[in-house]
Amino acid sequence: MTEQEWPKLLCAGDSCVVVEFGNSISLDVNARVQALRHVLEAKNISGIQELVPTYRSLAVYFDPVKAEPSRFRSLLERLASTTDVGLSSEKGKVIVIPVCYGGEFGPDLQNVVKHTGLTEEEVIERHSAPDYYCYMLGFTPGFSYLGGMDETIATPRLSEPRERIPAGSVGIAGKQTGIYPIDSPGGWQLIGRTPLPMFDANRESPTLVDAGFWIRFHPISSEEYHSIEEKIFHGGYTLEIHEKGEMPA
Repeated sequence: MTEQEWPKLLCAGDSCVVVEFGNSISLDVNARVQALRHVLEAKNISGIQELVPTYRSLAVYFDPVKAEPSRFRSLLERLASTTDVGLSSEKGKVIVIPVCYGGEFGPDLQNVVKHTGLTEEEVIERHSAPDYYCYMLGFTPGFSYLGGMDETIATPRLSEPRERIPAGSVGIAGKQTGIYPIDSPGGWQLIGRTPLPMFDANRESPTLVDAGFWIRFHPISSEEYHSIEEKIFHGGYTLEIHEKGEMPA
């Protein structure tokens, strides 16, 4: 399909419409996904039950009793075609994620060092330098699919996945990086860990990061890790959040 033929609406059962905005992974396509999402949230349309953004589409779940399907589809088609991408993916929140690299928190950091030929300091510097864009959540609750990793530190997955990876572990798999939000199996190369609870079912917003957010990793020492952990336990830690473009170097 040509660019002019997007968006494309697909029915996914009798209570979900998927609005596609392209066939590639890009900030421009995802900006349109997020723009429609925010318009629908702002309009508070009766019948909408859940909005699920992905790399290139938005799944809109609705109650067909409250929202007549054919009219609802027409409304979505009109909004998807006319919504201005005012909320560009180049803007938005930047959440700073403190990470203790290597040692007990990053048992596979040396694997990345050996594979890339870089020093440990260079791997950490290159991993923590970019702002990473969160395209979507999935796999496990709060697992963020991030874009923007320096490809010079790309490293294949482990040949044998671990049965249990601690929550907060930061890993590399190929050209991707991400944070395990809960204890789970996995085969990514673990290079560090954050003390921040990325997923907490008891919070008003269970996931710390949402699709459309930006992440910057900030290297910390093991002493700082335990200090932050203690502050979180006692409710004394303040999450560092900036607006994109206002983030200090």
